[in-house]
Amino acid sequence: MRLPLSVLALALLVVVAAWWSIGAPVRLPATHAADGKVECLSYAPFRGAQSPLAPGTRVERGQIEEDLARLAAVTKCIRTYSITHGLDQIPAVAEQFGLKVILGLWLSSDRAKNKAEIDGVIALANRYPHVISAIVVGNEVLLRGELSAADISQIIRTVRAAVPMPVTYADVWEFWLRNRALAADADFITIHILPYWEDDPIPAHAAGAHVEAIRQKVAAAFPGRDILIGEVGWPSHGRMREGALPSPSNQARVINDVVTRAAQRGYRVNLIEAFDQPWKRALEGAVGGYWGLFSGSSREPKFVLGKPVSDHPYWVWQALGGVALACFVFAAAWLAAKDANRVPSVVWIAVGLNAIAGGVLSGWAIEKGMVESLGAGGAMRGAALGLLAVAAPIAGSALLARGDRLPGFAKLLGAREERPTEPLLRVAGALLILLTLVAVQTALGLVFDPRYRDFPFAALTAASVPFLLYRWVGPKEEGGRGLAETVAAWVLALGAAFIVLNEGFANWQALWLAASLLALALILARGRDVQNS
Repeated sequence: MRLPLSVLALALLVVVAAWWSIGAPVRLPATHAADGKVECLSYAPFRGAQSPLAPGTRVERGQIEEDLARLAAVTKCIRTYSITHGLDQIPAVAEQFGLKVILGLWLSSDRAKNKAEIDGVIALANRYPHVISAIVVGNEVLLRGELSAADISQIIRTVRAAVPMPVTYADVWEFWLRNRALAADADFITIHILPYWEDDPIPAHAAGAHVEAIRQKVAAAFPGRDILIGEVGWPSHGRMREGALPSPSNQARVINDVVTRAAQRGYRVNLIEAFDQPWKRALEGAVGGYWGLFSGSSREPKFVLGKPVSDHPYWVWQALGGVALACFVFAAAWLAAKDANRVPSVVWIAVGLNAIAGGVLSGWAIEKGMVESLGAGGAMRGAALGLLAVAAPIAGSALLARGDRLPGFAKLLGAREERPTEPLLRVAGALLILLTLVAVQTALGLVFDPRYRDFPFAALTAASVPFLLYRWVGPKEEGGRGLAETVAAWVLALGAAFIVLNEGFANWQALWLAASLLALALILARGRDVQNS
């Protein structure tokens, strides 16, 4: 009795200490933003299920008023990208709150829509010349390959001739260097610098210096020209790209660094973006929806520049949930044991490791699932990962304490007379099958279509540890290895190797996930298709 309680006490201590460590606010340098406000913010008013990709979407004026009332406290200017879906109301509302507008004119390969957009922007520009400070004719059109540089130049000239304010074009910085003739028609040059999305991703700690270096490079290519950094920012959630990690603290760090450098060196920046935009997840994965300085749901700021920021703001509740789960893990082991006093010490130590893995990682897995699940399929997958992270430590510990042998997949899914009758074996077996399916789907996705896919390392680790310990500490198994287990093990092992090589050794999320896939491959490889005795 003393050993289980001692191991439980140690496990609870580790769970709380781990959550305190990863949830502690990260201290950041003080900001140098003038008047505590940033110069300009990209703004799109879409909330929840609203999307500019849906033709019938129209944003009501009241929604824009609510947003701009918040933004007026943190910025002097907003940048828009289109005047459709009700966004033509923005200049009037901005005037109400004393905000300037860099008005966006959306261009695509649809010439008729372009004509309507051009006419509408010209009308707004002449109606609100004291509000609209500049017009951006087209956004990353060259990047998308929808129009030629000559087409864009012609539209810039048309708009410049019809409006009283400066006119520009905006694109990723490399496309300005490839299409330098555009500069002759633009009143100033608007470049996008997104360190996270660079071909060679830039870590957060180096992002500010990278932005400054790129600006200097573009300035050298266009001497004497005014340059606006039209988009610069960092995501708060989503998958790593090499050493570029999305997180709230990294988002605050990058924004703070960029704003400070711009104030000190005297150049202009527009931050992307004001509010999280969930609709972008359909185009760019989870990371696309979390570039806002304000939450898309609560409309509250994610952080205050220069103040400490926690990457897990609800860590206290996650720690309490982890403590509760750890207690359930030990209770399940104690109740499942045929004689708890005869359970070997090594089994109680393994149960303690299960409690720690589940207690720390289940809350992390659920947190990640809430921001990474997209659509009905994503929600089902996220629910499965959350279930595995919580249930596997409990079922695995009970299985260890009971000392029963776990049949292979063939018997678990085979004829009724071959299936185990013991409920614990059926539950544990079902969890292992579900874990294998989710892990194989994850591995194959990251092999064949990896760019926007996330790394569910926390959930897969919490679910794999109990079965890994069972294979090493549990009863010795005999017989042949099942075909399904063998095939899945090879898929997971080869997938893990590819993921590491493809994502790079700087991506700790990918390395961690690959390790969990290899652990599951070992679990399956060590399994034997035997009948429970």
